[in-house]
Amino acid sequence: MRYFFILLLHFIGITVLKGQNILSGQVKDNKGGAIAGASISIKDSYDGATSDSTGKFKFTTTDKGRKFLIITAIGYKGFEREINLDSTLSPLTFSLKEEFDEMKAVVITAGSFEASDRKRATVLTTLDIVTTASANADVIGAIKTLPGAQQVGETEGLFVRGGTASETKTFIDGTLVNNFFYSSVPNVAQRGRFSPMIFKGTVFSAGGYSALYGQALSSALILESIDLPDRSSGNLSISPIGGAIGIQKLAKDKNSSWGANYGYTNVGLAFKVLNTKQDFFRTPQFHTGDANFRVKTSKSGMLKYYGSFSQNTVGIRDPSIDTVGFKEVFDLENFSMYHNVSWKESLGARWKINTGASFATNKDNIAGDLQTATNEKGVVPHFEYKNFGLKTFGKYVNAKVVIDRRLRGLSALRFGVEYNYSNDKADYTLYDGTRFPNHITEHLKSAFAEGDIYLTNNVAAKIGTRVEHSSILNKANIAPRVSLAYKLGKVSQASLAYGIFYQTPERRYLPSAADLTYAKATHYIAQYQQVTSLTTLRGEVFYKKYENLLKTGLSNNLESAINNNGAGYAQGFELFWRDKKTVKSLDYWISYSYLDTKRDFLNYPYQIEPSFAAKHTANLVVKKFVSSLKTQFNANYQYATGRPYYNIRYDNAGNKFNIYDKGRTIDYNSLSFSVNYLPSVFAKNAKQFTVFVFSITNVLGQNQVYGYNYSYNGARKEAIVPSTKTFIYLGVFISFGVDRSQDVINSNL
Repeated sequence: MRYFFILLLHFIGITVLKGQNILSGQVKDNKGGAIAGASISIKDSYDGATSDSTGKFKFTTTDKGRKFLIITAIGYKGFEREINLDSTLSPLTFSLKEEFDEMKAVVITAGSFEASDRKRATVLTTLDIVTTASANADVIGAIKTLPGAQQVGETEGLFVRGGTASETKTFIDGTLVNNFFYSSVPNVAQRGRFSPMIFKGTVFSAGGYSALYGQALSSALILESIDLPDRSSGNLSISPIGGAIGIQKLAKDKNSSWGANYGYTNVGLAFKVLNTKQDFFRTPQFHTGDANFRVKTSKSGMLKYYGSFSQNTVGIRDPSIDTVGFKEVFDLENFSMYHNVSWKESLGARWKINTGASFATNKDNIAGDLQTATNEKGVVPHFEYKNFGLKTFGKYVNAKVVIDRRLRGLSALRFGVEYNYSNDKADYTLYDGTRFPNHITEHLKSAFAEGDIYLTNNVAAKIGTRVEHSSILNKANIAPRVSLAYKLGKVSQASLAYGIFYQTPERRYLPSAADLTYAKATHYIAQYQQVTSLTTLRGEVFYKKYENLLKTGLSNNLESAINNNGAGYAQGFELFWRDKKTVKSLDYWISYSYLDTKRDFLNYPYQIEPSFAAKHTANLVVKKFVSSLKTQFNANYQYATGRPYYNIRYDNAGNKFNIYDKGRTIDYNSLSFSVNYLPSVFAKNAKQFTVFVFSITNVLGQNQVYGYNYSYNGARKEAIVPSTKTFIYLGVFISFGVDRSQDVINSNL
């Protein structure tokens, strides 16, 4: 019997082995490399195996007939193949395609600096903006510490890579902002109207920006407002030059919120202490207010409204450069409103809509006079034009619809339309009552399409085009744009960008009897970057070609557009390094820009270096948080080589503009410092957040010259310098109902 059972087991074993199939093979990626840890199994069966370090696998199965073999691996697309288990199978080879992963995929960034809760490559956040020493909580002040931006201090605006301030456009929630800055004051730069605290995302594109945006030859600053707050809160700020109060209320269901703020600023006390260069007979005063509401329309949808107003006055007296013993007076009253409504929503699994509209008004009442030494009105022969009145009123509407279609993987297609309406009225009145009314209306219609194409996680392209039609020019344009990105390593990548950008003439030089066209700029950009959670290294090389730049002539002592015969170029390279890793609780960044540029535009007689461009610009920003002192120390050193200046005057005999004097200003140097003290950092269960702020700009009081003013005949010139060498600010900010202390600590550790 014992031999019988042994023989029986032997035959049973042979029968089982004959009923099994041995499956073997190798799993590779689409480049032929082995994939370790891949799972290989028969569908609806427990039979399977895992690939080894060489991608090979082997297992047995008793299944019969036609079955599906399933192969999966992390980071790769799943794969199924039908096999016949009734026949003998040779070793199998499988090739898996890489799965598109947003955390691993290359990011197309040539030409832009992004700071957003949706991107890993964060450069500037809202906290960065408000704690940068030289910025004084101004968005543009912080952007000026990035490569590409110029240190222009005599007028407002963002000057980028050889472009004027008008060649940079600002967008909030996708819609154009026509009056981002307070109204111009001669030789005094103005701040932006909007607080950085209302924004959650900042994209600064020095070139090569998306086809979703237009009408900017040089740069686009794209701002995204915050969504719902974490909780209800109130805020209060007090300083020697003003104060502000606000409230933010979150609904109990946390699906909606509303808020409002009001602020008042009067810099009279600061100007008295600091002894300004100009005589501010009318102290700069500002009344500002804003309101918002936000509603979740679904799990993925959000409706947002933001509205603001600002009212300000200022009056300046300066000694006249033309009429010795007299003073030139500039008196300004301004009122501005801005309203923005945006809505985004998912339309099914793969479709999204993002739409918005904005409406803005801006009203200026400006008076210019000559006054005697005793501040009495005077009229000087041949200089009567200095006694004038100017009233302007503008209405602006912008509307945009963007449809987003998600394709395979991370690829996507976006397309939409945009409408921009502007209505500018001006009434210029001379001393004798002679009026020069002006009315310009523009209807700009645009359509655009753009695709993000991901071939693999390592290779991606953004291809788009934009079409615009201007009613002023009665002409259309087509602007193609292409960006490519290739991932070189885990944290490094290279990008290329090409694009054509168009812009209509500035309103202040219109109307014109000439047949004008769009100014045009063509951008070529190459970029390399390494980005980790604690460090950022970026380098860019760029070339920008200008065509059809606006040229101006003189008519009735007024400068107006005569043709588009101007041209120019801008080229150079830029470096940016940010480090939060090397020293504990220390955050610093260094930026450097080299710029070679010339242009012939406006009244320039030929191609010359523009007066707003410096060859070398550098910034060092340092932020150190000391937990034991509950204090953050911030410093910023800014440097730029001297900018060119010119005395360009109209030669009536030759009927043309000539350069009668030229030179270069002294180098720009400025060291700024600020301290933020958080007295309630370690308070337990505190529902309030207090920050004391002390800041000084240009601590060392270094001389700064932005250019020169010339007398009418060119015999005299005076340096354009800041109103004060230094500016000191002291204030306290209190938030009720919410404690942001830990946010500040975490962001600086």
